[in-house]
Amino acid sequence: MIRAICFGSVASLAALLVGCNPPGKIKEEVIDVPQNPPISQAKQLLEAYAKGQPLGSEASSYDQLVADVRKTDPVRADVLEKGFAELRKPNANTAAKAKEMLKELAPKMTGE
Repeated sequence: MIRAICFGSVASLAALLVGCNPPGKIKEEVIDVPQNPPISQAKQLLEAYAKGQPLGSEASSYDQLVADVRKTDPVRADVLEKGFAELRKPNANTAAKAKEMLKELAPKMTGE
């Protein structure tokens, strides 16, 4: 009985030290994670507000979000800046304002 316990312990220890892969056969891989563009992040927030979600702690990041959008799209950044300021006001109709902002941020179709 003791012999079986000792053998089991030694076998378990050997398996632990060896592992599943032979030594030197570790496969390393770099995975690129695509980043969400800032305008998409803003739209996701607005879509949640349009569905009735109240403002939360994310409101403290509005200024940074606007600054990030401004780097690529100053016009939309202005829309966000003005809209976020209105959303922060007490008793703001968050859902209605968010829907309005989403319409303003939508790509414009031109008939040219």
